[in-house]
Amino acid sequence: DPYEHLNVALNPDGTLTRFIQLPTTPPTGEDPTTPGLTVLSKDVTLNADKKTWIRLYRPANVPPAARLPIVFYLHSGGWVMMSVAETYLHESNNRLAAELPAVTISVEYRLAPEHRLPAQYDDAIEAVHWLRQQAADEENGERWIRDYGDFSRCYLYGISCGANIAFNVALRLEENLEPIRFAGTILNQPMFGGKQRTKSELKMAADQFFPLPVLDLLWELALPAGTDRDHRYCNPFVDKPMREKLRKLGRCLIIGFGGDLLIDRQQDFVQMLVENGVLVEARFDDVGFHMIDMIDPRRATAILTFIKEFV
Repeated sequence: DPYEHLNVALNPDGTLTRFIQLPTTPPTGEDPTTPGLTVLSKDVTLNADKKTWIRLYRPANVPPAARLPIVFYLHSGGWVMMSVAETYLHESNNRLAAELPAVTISVEYRLAPEHRLPAQYDDAIEAVHWLRQQAADEENGERWIRDYGDFSRCYLYGISCGANIAFNVALRLEENLEPIRFAGTILNQPMFGGKQRTKSELKMAADQFFPLPVLDLLWELALPAGTDRDHRYCNPFVDKPMREKLRKLGRCLIIGFGGDLLIDRQQDFVQMLVENGVLVEARFDDVGFHMIDMIDPRRATAILTFIKEFV
């Protein structure tokens, strides 16, 4: 039962009851003299009506005149769960900001099924526009952005469904976002699907961590009502007009693992990008499974090393 596997229940009104509440961590605040802090963080409202917000991160000690890359972090959770305030994601962003180093913008986007696609894309795009406003307002813009961000080195970084969001947001970006410019897109174990099963999906259909019925349910809860897994949000291979926009990705880093039932789609995706002239760096490891970096700290370190080299 995929609902039992996810520890959720679908209510008659179409909302979801999430039975597991993971630990959360508050932001540190803005005082760089707080003992033991290597990274500072704070929350900023993105859209009060939609109840969306972002958590900003920056290294506590930034050298004078330093300009850091700006990384949009789009979290995993299968569209239906997780929050940037949850301790695992908070610590992941701490590491990202400290070790790159970077100014990190972690987007608290709306969840499905209460808010179906493309709501998540819309929220991430709104965060991009928020950054542009801060960068353009030299007098009243967000200080961490204005004082430490390198607007010519912005990156979209997504994990699992967050990588799907990063991909679709990259395709939506306007031609002119001055003064900000996106230098690349990082897709970590991107989540795509389709009605036709791949060999890896059939081979790993009973995977203990991410079985095929769970994947199907996540798409059922996230896609627009009345659509199927061949909708362009899920299956990028069926959307021919989209291919004309692929160069908007800029440089692209794609990370995947052989034990992920999505591996065939991810490798086919790389091939599609290359055939359409996208500059791609693919890092595929035979050993590992979907979201392995949540469980294996060593693999999380290796992934961060990939990203640091790319950025």
